[in-house]
Amino acid sequence: MSSVAVIDYGMGNLHSIAKALQVVAPETDVHVVSDAASILAADRVVFPGVGAIRDCMQALERTGLSDVIKTVARSKPFLGICLGMQALLSDHEENGGTAALDILPGHVVHFAEKLTDAAGNPLKIPHMGWNQVHYKAHPLWENIPQDSRFYFVHSYYAKPDNVSMIAASTQYPNDFACALAQDNVFAVQFHPEKSQAVGLQLLKNFLHWNGQA
Repeated sequence: MSSVAVIDYGMGNLHSIAKALQVVAPETDVHVVSDAASILAADRVVFPGVGAIRDCMQALERTGLSDVIKTVARSKPFLGICLGMQALLSDHEENGGTAALDILPGHVVHFAEKLTDAAGNPLKIPHMGWNQVHYKAHPLWENIPQDSRFYFVHSYYAKPDNVSMIAASTQYPNDFACALAQDNVFAVQFHPEKSQAVGLQLLKNFLHWNGQA
């Protein structure tokens, strides 16, 4: 039986993600874990998160999970979700600037102030709700229609140093990277566990992914 570790560092909607993983692959052994040994032993790893990046990084340092994440992100299929995606980049604008894990070279920046849509209507920050995702070919998009709508809640977005890492983009009102892929790492800004059928399909794809593009 294959296994997946959902990293518990005190932040994130862990059990909803774990439940969604169990729904799409009941034959998979899903564990919400905080100890290094369990994370290192799992076949796949999910790194979720919500909240502030400074709290996230402090929790990872306090628990010793920063180094564990850097290890598994080099060695097995790894999925970052929401703040878990943002923490994988080099640094983050929130809290006056916060160093992140630097697994995916790049920066996390705040949406510009006073955004408007094409008709001149103001757009709210945070970007919250359903939005279309336009993707590039990757195994995690299998059986997901192009431009499907996923659920977002965020005020910051990723700007990778290398645009070839962008696995999907979303408009608000300009394009921003909503999914990044590098080797065995895949990371998404939206919440697949809240994105109904297409989100569940992405999680199912992850649980069958061998870590290769």
